[in-house]
Amino acid sequence: MNSEIKTVDDLNFKGKKALVRVDFNVPLDDNFKVTDDTRITSAMKTVKKILADGGSAILMSHLGRPKGGPEDKFSLRHIISDLEKAVGTDVKFAKDCIGENAKELAEGLKEGEVLLLENLRFYKEEEKGDEEFAKKLSQLGDIYVNDAFGTAHRAHASTAVIAQFFDQKVAGYLMQSELENADKVIGNPNKPYTAVMGGAKISDKILIIDKLLDRVDNLIIGGGMSYTFAKALGGEIGDSLLEADKMDLALQLLDKAKKNGVKLILPVDTVTSKDFANDAEQDTAKSGQIPEGWMGLDIGPDTRQLFAEVIKSSKTILWNGPMGVFEMSSFEAGTKAVAEAVVEATKSGAFSLIGGGDSAAAVNKFGYGDDVSYVSTGGGALLEYMEGKVLPGVKALEPKK
Repeated sequence: MNSEIKTVDDLNFKGKKALVRVDFNVPLDDNFKVTDDTRITSAMKTVKKILADGGSAILMSHLGRPKGGPEDKFSLRHIISDLEKAVGTDVKFAKDCIGENAKELAEGLKEGEVLLLENLRFYKEEEKGDEEFAKKLSQLGDIYVNDAFGTAHRAHASTAVIAQFFDQKVAGYLMQSELENADKVIGNPNKPYTAVMGGAKISDKILIIDKLLDRVDNLIIGGGMSYTFAKALGGEIGDSLLEADKMDLALQLLDKAKKNGVKLILPVDTVTSKDFANDAEQDTAKSGQIPEGWMGLDIGPDTRQLFAEVIKSSKTILWNGPMGVFEMSSFEAGTKAVAEAVVEATKSGAFSLIGGGDSAAAVNKFGYGDDVSYVSTGGGALLEYMEGKVLPGVKALEPKK
């Protein structure tokens, strides 16, 4: 799919104003300081190409989930200093994304200059995919560039609807590399191919698990969702996370794996706790034998070893979702063990794709971001692309003739 759309490499931006949809939805601390600038730095290759050509860049993004209009805690002004550091030049800021102030600043933009617009989601029209709002945004630039893979699965005004108002609409470098790397695990992956699925809920990942069972050799299930499988198999899970209405589905997935000759590997032991707290009393229990009053919060030592062996013998690895509550140091060992196994497999020549969201946060937390093949910036978008869905933000771009 990626080879069919035009990218920034197909254009020269000399004398042009590029309106670039980026994903600067970055985490901020209580003092509004950026705690992880990955999404900002990821977009810089595209911005620098536009500036190097002799063009100017107008950047638009959302930040957080503002409820009904402008809220200072969601203002993109908080990221200006990080953005200036990343791009290596001063950044002008429009205190609105449409209207007179934005228009004036955009019109006055000279070659090599960068303008950041205020949060798109201060307007409910953005998420509604409002055409009139998209048209107003489009009037700020000459060429449309979409480099926000993380929001490409949403048909929002700035990600999909806006493209119709441009003759030239292309993908940025980040969008291009996200699609190329996803295609490596979708197209014709080297075998053995192992997918590691974690996180809290099966319901979030039903479609992708179902699709993967037609492609992979091994499917490892960890994290909160594994307790629904354990319960469906007749086990005791104490107070662990359970989606009672998904137990039948868990059995169907196990059945499909068997029919397809896929090894579906579940935890054999679990780290348990009496409370959802880092300093709570801890123990280890065999899977399906968690006593009342205890809850599973991480995979146990035997499971870590089992999962690591499978991962290390793989040639293609997709990992989406943590193995436990890795944000707490007492329950990070399982997620860390998986990360280490993925790194080792990658060093031995495997291709490893880390699928956005919590898995990306975990890999970065443990300092392994540079030791895997690719860390995706888009959790939901990546999963939908892998499910075989057409992403509106990609579909809207210009096809290569």
